[in-house]
Amino acid sequence: MKEQRTVGQYRAIDLSLFALMVMMAETLLVTAATRWFPYQAYTVSATAVLTAIVMVRWGPWAAIHACLGGLVYCLVSGGTARQYLIYCAGNELAMLMLLVVKAKGDEYIRSDGLRAMAFGLGVLLLMQLGRALTAMMFGAAVSAVTGFFLTDSVSAMFTLIVMWIVRRLDGILENQYHYLVRIRREREREEGGYR
Repeated sequence: MKEQRTVGQYRAIDLSLFALMVMMAETLLVTAATRWFPYQAYTVSATAVLTAIVMVRWGPWAAIHACLGGLVYCLVSGGTARQYLIYCAGNELAMLMLLVVKAKGDEYIRSDGLRAMAFGLGVLLLMQLGRALTAMMFGAAVSAVTGFFLTDSVSAMFTLIVMWIVRRLDGILENQYHYLVRIRREREREEGGYR
């Protein structure tokens, strides 16, 4: 008899894998931006798109990944204590997009390519706004924080493309409780001999 994982075990594995993806992607992308291409004005980050995916899958657990992205960014780029706070706390503003998930549901987001891309872009823009507002609380000028928006334009394109792709993959951009129930029912139908 096969041992089945509990929902809690599945969630822990899934969240850990996404955390690993955030850490690896941000380490690679920040290293590329700061060491290999230091004179480029634009950066790429995977934190927003991975946070958006986790938010649809597990709801508020995505706050971990939003903060983790900021933490890794600062760690790899040699950030100051203030930058750690700006990036980690600022990224958390993206959790406002959880209101969309709660109000409309994952099917609403996933069923239309433009809505999926808009959701991912909303997460990214709220992260940028959160970082800008946090930086201004520390005295940064408005002109200085516009960089949060301008330098992340490549991240926006990356987020749009990934969201458009993952919405088409079964179970990726789906509430995982619903996904597990759906998979169990499909398995029971197959084992029962009817379709």
